[in-house]
Amino acid sequence: VQLQASGGGSVQAGGSLRLSCVGSGETVIRNNVAWFRQAPGKEREFVSVTQWNDDYSPYSDSVLGRFSISRDNAKNTVYLQMNSLKPADTATYYCAAQNIGPYYLARSYTYWGRGTQVTVSS
Repeated sequence: VQLQASGGGSVQAGGSLRLSCVGSGETVIRNNVAWFRQAPGKEREFVSVTQWNDDYSPYSDSVLGRFSISRDNAKNTVYLQMNSLKPADTATYYCAAQNIGPYYLARSYTYWGRGTQVTVSS
């Protein structure tokens, strides 16, 4: 199983970015796929998850209303649309798949992609 995250970059506050996470095989189709982020000196934190068998996609309070997660099973891809970005959103963003515990805990996930850096300047 491989996950590849991309789409990060540098934007000014208020801007937008769309991250992509491409999975190998049927990783996306058959699993929950989540986005986490980690800022320097901080723990990896949950952002959102798309569930393979449920349309409900929870978000962390810090991104609710600004970020939107979606999946395209035909392309084995999960997206994270990030709008109204703030400097506090600056972090390395990771996608993860196949949780065997609570979806909001990083340690629940089996597979991880390499991170993509998002930098938001004020």
